[in-house]
Amino acid sequence: MTTTSKNARIAGFFYLMLMTAPLRLIYIPDTLFVHGDATATFNNISAHEGLFRLGIASDLFTGTMTLFLTLAFYRLFRAVDRNLAVLVVLLGGVMPAAIYFFNVLNDFAVLILVRGADFLSVFDKPQRDGLAMLFLRMHDQEIHAAEVFWGLWLLPLALLIIRSGFLPRFLGWWLVVNGIAYLVMSFTGILLPQYENTVGTYAFPAQLGELALMLWLLIMGAKEQPLKAPLIGHA
Repeated sequence: MTTTSKNARIAGFFYLMLMTAPLRLIYIPDTLFVHGDATATFNNISAHEGLFRLGIASDLFTGTMTLFLTLAFYRLFRAVDRNLAVLVVLLGGVMPAAIYFFNVLNDFAVLILVRGADFLSVFDKPQRDGLAMLFLRMHDQEIHAAEVFWGLWLLPLALLIIRSGFLPRFLGWWLVVNGIAYLVMSFTGILLPQYENTVGTYAFPAQLGELALMLWLLIMGAKEQPLKAPLIGHA
């Protein structure tokens, strides 16, 4: 296995580690949250506190893995374009990781409310239910901010793939569409939230670009690059 292919599979492995993200992003909201009913949501979190805590742990793990993933991409692509590779680390690693770690504070606040600490006795149950829902909504709104970076980092990564010669160009173009889809979803959620679900449904096929890249890296690795022929001097 060549060094390039090895680095590609390492990047694919760290990409696979990001599969923990849907636990807090999709599964827990679908399982515990009741739209428009703060009391039912509060009671569900109280009854399944372990699952909710697991969601917090998954966000922290995902944030950490984004750093390892983008550093693996830097190692893979630094010879293609070092500046673009650094941009991948900043937009896809540093900034999303910071948002993940900041956003778990909202979930920790929900846990404090659910557990009913003594200093919260000044609030009655409906008030604590409402506050918990407020923090959950703040977590959701922070996702819209995260989607900006989920989209932006894919653009320099796409250019690196297209220019590399050791990964298929179609993956790069798919990531361009994938990145634009995230940006559209982000600004739809901020500016036109009534259309957020509709846009998300239409954007789903574009978002499979990252899955395709992950599978390609894990299964196929990267194409071995031919050695350049030495220059022969003229007599």
